[in-house]
Amino acid sequence: MSDMTLTKLLRDMKEGVTVHGFRSAFRDWVSEETNYPGEIAEAALAHRVRDKTEAAYRRGNLLEKRRNLMKEWGSYCQD
Repeated sequence: MSDMTLTKLLRDMKEGVTVHGFRSAFRDWVSEETNYPGEIAEAALAHRVRDKTEAAYRRGNLLEKRRNLMKEWGSYCQD
């Protein structure tokens, strides 16, 4: 789902929130409320590894760890 699709949905809902706000809230939650390393949060946000050397060696996608993180985020959002 594209960023613009979510932006349109939020505008239509007239909630006064932004997609970036959700992403920012997620990142803050990971840092402040969980023990997940920052690289898991960054991967969940689809951020690229900026350091070229590190990127060359990091070949996994951390899928299982991201899956667990997103389950916890979903539970947090439902509370």
